Amino acid sequence: MRLSLRFLLPLALVLAVLAYAVIPLVDTLTLKWFVRDLEMRSELIGRTVEAPLVDLLAAESKTKLHNYFNRIIQDERLFAVGFCSREGRLVYKTLTYPDSISCDGADTVVAGKTALLPFPQGTVHVSAIGIEGNGRAWGRLMLVQDMSWAERRSSDTKWYLFYLFAIIGVVISLVTVLVAHLSWRGWVTGVRALLRGKGLATLIGDQRHGADLLPVAQDLRSLIHDLEADKRLRDEHQMSWTPATLKAILHDHLAGDEVLIVSNREPYVHNWNGQDIEVQGDRGSGRG
Repeated sequence: MRLSLRFLLPLALVLAVLAYAVIPLVDTLTLKWFVRDLEMRSELIGRTVEAPLVDLLAAESKTKLHNYFNRIIQDERLFAVGFCSREGRLVYKTLTYPDSISCDGADTVVAGKTALLPFPQGTVHVSAIGIEGNGRAWGRLMLVQDMSWAERRSSDTKWYLFYLFAIIGVVISLVTVLVAHLSWRGWVTGVRALLRGKGLATLIGDQRHGADLLPVAQDLRSLIHDLEADKRLRDEHQMSWTPATLKAILHDHLAGDEVLIVSNREPYVHNWNGQDIEVQGDRGSGRG
């Protein structure tokens, strides 16, 4: 579990940082796309109604103009329509047209421009379309479109991204834990095999297999050699050199070899035994 947490905690932290950075960015880009679509839509509506609107303006038929505007706002996203004269007066509007959107002043939206205005019921998108016809400029057609649908889609997009990052995090965590678990089991199995002496010769002799365990195998081989050397030294120091001992060494370790025995001392060992000296050798033992 602790090994898994070492992988999962950094992964969760990285995904949280990515989500914190990506979700606002995607929200901003989505809002820009929505605004761009509304601008194109407003331009299309303005060019579509321009010719009939010019005829109604020329006829100065207020009733027909109001009816025409009411038909235009039957669209579910088009909230209100107004018309500003060249003098900057709001001469025609629907009942839903906000009074705060004026035709003059510093905050007015000039022809060819758009704006996002906050209202208690939500944000609206205002487009000003210049109306021309019959050789003159008549004024600006003010299209007010509801942005609540864009806000709802933006909120849905945030939740979709949150769920996406959560699912990605769960999937990557499961894969990471599984791979780590399998790798750990394989590594532990290999180490156990090395400690038991299985596969050590194979790893040392063939470096193409078990590359991960090869350094461990080499260190283990060195350790075994050191232990064997220490054991031989201890055995040599503790060994009682008798003819039987020498015969056993020649039989077990040097069988079939030509052996030349050279000594720089007499073939006896003198040991203190209390106040006496005990002599050991191939002629037996004695005191002197």
